[in-house]
Amino acid sequence: MSGQALQTSAPGQPAHIPEHLRPIIVKLGGSVVRSGNLEAWLNAIAGAPCPIVVVPGGGALADEVRATQFALGFGDPAAHRMALLAMDQLAWAVAGLRADFTVGDSEAALLESLDQNRVAVWAPFSHVANRPEIAPSWTITSDSLALWLSGRLAARRCYIVKSIERRQNVTGAAALASEGIVDEAFPEMLAASGVPTFLLGKGDEQDFAAALASGDPCGAAID
Repeated sequence: MSGQALQTSAPGQPAHIPEHLRPIIVKLGGSVVRSGNLEAWLNAIAGAPCPIVVVPGGGALADEVRATQFALGFGDPAAHRMALLAMDQLAWAVAGLRADFTVGDSEAALLESLDQNRVAVWAPFSHVANRPEIAPSWTITSDSLALWLSGRLAARRCYIVKSIERRQNVTGAAALASEGIVDEAFPEMLAASGVPTFLLGKGDEQDFAAALASGDPCGAAID
């Protein structure tokens, strides 16, 4: 069934990620999910011969959380949880578009999906809502969470897909954070993950598909 949920296993990081299950993490920004280019990105992901975990942004739902927080005045811990739930909802939306995409809410569930040759889509709320290493604030958003998951799953690489015009082949994490393209915690999370990470933007869909097919990286390397 499209968007089928997997059973969550016991919490905690798997002791070992089998080599054949080490995934590529693809973070699809909320603006990408809402764009007319989403199908091209999903086609590239669906046609890839390698294991892939999709991390959706919160999109308009997360924007609504920000607006509601401003209007009502509740604190960042509540907003953090609401934004995670926004990501969960986008995960179900993305998985609902493809019969071979499956939602997973833990490392074990994601790996189970990959082992079944399915694309895994991460619903992060139950996985990270109470983790002390993840600050319950807007300093950490789906970009940094994608890096966190990349480290947990020993990912081969991580792609951050944005609805921007990408012109460089190399870009700095600190510069991206200062420009508001990624969140404040991104540079530190990138260093902690140790996973090669690349920025993709408008017009990169075909290069991305070719890179997934060949196993080579593409996009702007983030250092």
